[in-house]
Amino acid sequence: MKLYDYAAAPNPRRARMFIAEKGLDIPVEQIDLMTGQQFSDDFKKVNSALTVPALELDDGTIISEVYGIWRYLEALHPTPALLGSDAKEMGLVAMWESRMLLEGAQSVAEAFRNYAKGFKGRALPGPNSYEQIPELVERGRARVGHFYEMLDARLGESEYVAGDNFSVADITAFVTHGFGGWIKMPIPDDHANAQRWLKAVGERPSAEA
Repeated sequence: MKLYDYAAAPNPRRARMFIAEKGLDIPVEQIDLMTGQQFSDDFKKVNSALTVPALELDDGTIISEVYGIWRYLEALHPTPALLGSDAKEMGLVAMWESRMLLEGAQSVAEAFRNYAKGFKGRALPGPNSYEQIPELVERGRARVGHFYEMLDARLGESEYVAGDNFSVADITAFVTHGFGGWIKMPIPDDHANAQRWLKAVGERPSAEA
């Protein structure tokens, strides 16, 4: 197997944290998104969506999209269970991970990609060009603030995002906190529940992935 990666980007980090939690050693090939390497003919053959991460299997099959990579690796290496260990937990993990992505990470992306000069004409990832919409910057920042409030409230109810066990929901939330730093919006210091959780997750070896 081989993972196509870009070390600085949040989505590949979600894949790397999962791989680290599983204790796997998967070779990595860096695709430099800032120089446009994803638009090269060679990478187009790997992933027509022109995004990373993408996992290349030994038979040449490509699995892109973070959740697809997670599902494949979880099936091969079911412990520790990061997508849930029974039907109820699987449902809860999927629900909460989706909220972390849609309400959290995508809110940061909305703010960041619509103001960063490097994304002029590239406000959305993929093969098509989309212009930035400056009005979405403040909306995205507002959404991030609301997300952190929701996350803090949730973590006042449970040890981890989806319940008692660490899961991919925590991975996405933790990566979102780091991504939030790109728009100078990490988790606020006064969000005590989220700060407790942030410290615990930050002490896991996978946090360095």
